[in-house]
Amino acid sequence: MLVVGNITVGGSGKTPLVIWLVAQLRAAGWTPGIVLRGYGGAAGSGRAPVRVEADSDPRLVGDEALLLRQRTGAPVAVGRERVRAARLLLREGVDLIVSDDGLQHLALARNVEIAVIDANYGLGNGYLLPAGPLREPRARLAQVDALVINGQSAHWRETLRALRALGALGPFAMSLSGEWLWPLAGAGERAALAGFAGRRVHALAGIGHPERFFAQLRAAGLEVIEHPFPDHYRYRGPELQFDDELAVLMTEKDAVKCRAFGGANRWYLPVCATFEEAEAAALLAGLQRRLEPARA
Repeated sequence: MLVVGNITVGGSGKTPLVIWLVAQLRAAGWTPGIVLRGYGGAAGSGRAPVRVEADSDPRLVGDEALLLRQRTGAPVAVGRERVRAARLLLREGVDLIVSDDGLQHLALARNVEIAVIDANYGLGNGYLLPAGPLREPRARLAQVDALVINGQSAHWRETLRALRALGALGPFAMSLSGEWLWPLAGAGERAALAGFAGRRVHALAGIGHPERFFAQLRAAGLEVIEHPFPDHYRYRGPELQFDDELAVLMTEKDAVKCRAFGGANRWYLPVCATFEEAEAAALLAGLQRRLEPARA
């Protein structure tokens, strides 16, 4: 069992990291499967686990679960009781479970823990909920096997010093990149994000930190009209309608819930986790050392 999680509320980049890890682990000879709660879906509240298919209804399995199934092709199961979800996948021939989130889900026995920290937000004010953003004390990071930092910012050096002082392995620097826009309707050619530079667009984001998506578009030279929504927001259609001819852009996590609203000039931007070659090699080598006893 490999758990990817964080100790802060809000998005930190766990799902793109899980997608990257599944690809790397598969290349190393593992048969990985993914479990997660399934937030935003009805199955996430039920005790019985649900197997996610590429055409599953996101209202049942949740947006992140459907995205993971479509992007990785790996077996995915969701449920409130993630131990049962893991057992479901193990019965189907999976030999390694990757949990998207679940650092605090202690019913899950684990061989490896990876904590993801957003460089822009770090550990916030350092206080536990509700006074701050922490789910657990910052000292919890000293217990994980690896630390991954998503992005760089003015807080970068300060965050690194604080985390290294805790004694955990890493941190490994991860970036999220996206170069191609895909039509929401599912038919048609992709378009280069760089080709939208200088254009005014509507941007929708129902993720943990919508401003991250807006900043990414601005960094690519787009003029962004922001439309932030709560994490796991369930779109109904009117949110995508505007009284102009501007392009509508959204995240891939939003897109899996909006296929029925596809139309001309509506696009989504998939992102991929990337590491420097040396950092990727060091992270994977450390994971393999910890996982091999479980394979045996």
